[in-house]
Amino acid sequence: MEQARTRADSAASGLPAGVPEQRGTAAWHQVPEQTRGEHTHSETPLPPRPRVERTSVRGQVLDALRTALVDGELVPGEVYSAPVLGDGLGVSATPVREAMQQLAREGAVEVVPNRGFRVTERSARELAELAEVRALIEVPVVLRLARTVPVARWAELRPLADATAVAAAGGDRAHYAETDRAFHRAMLALSGNEQLVQVADDLHRRSQWPLPGGGPLSRRADLVADAAEHMALLAALEAQDLTVVRALVREHFAGAAD
Repeated sequence: MEQARTRADSAASGLPAGVPEQRGTAAWHQVPEQTRGEHTHSETPLPPRPRVERTSVRGQVLDALRTALVDGELVPGEVYSAPVLGDGLGVSATPVREAMQQLAREGAVEVVPNRGFRVTERSARELAELAEVRALIEVPVVLRLARTVPVARWAELRPLADATAVAAAGGDRAHYAETDRAFHRAMLALSGNEQLVQVADDLHRRSQWPLPGGGPLSRRADLVADAAEHMALLAALEAQDLTVVRALVREHFAGAAD
């Protein structure tokens, strides 16, 4: 009877049978999942908040690494280990490895056995090829949309174009990359083709990785000029001026290849 009561108490406490339940802040079952095994003796406790799920941690790490790629903080050709990157992000090596595996599938990095991950070096030719493929996909779609989408729908994209202008004016390359893709996604989404949007967005993301020494949109002036093309394109679409739309959309992708 006593053994049965012990097992019941252990089950209620979440501890293995025979392990006494600890009291106070040092109890293992009171330590959040994401902090187990990490150094916490010098850290200031966070206020109560919803538990961060593992998938959310991986997503946040992936976003942080993508931003570092766009900003050039992860240098093309350099090898980075998951533990070192994890230390910098304040997480364990596991979500970093998972995020890096995703980036490897996207072609942003390559696996270096027993060392970590090497950031892919983008050549001018590769960026030009990406711009060409994007143009082959997006130009005819935008021209078709210019003939079929009601004028009022284009006005809905104005806040997204404004967001690119704000990011460009601030010289924030990582934020501009996000707002730039958001504008293009919204425009292509008017086609109703989700597969098209996903493929085009993947190509767009790949084209944003920097060249050694800076890519085609590495300076604030370049960002501002690129954002201005969004505004001009929207104006032409609202005016249903197909000639200007055709010229602007082709120039937009030609600039991405320079």
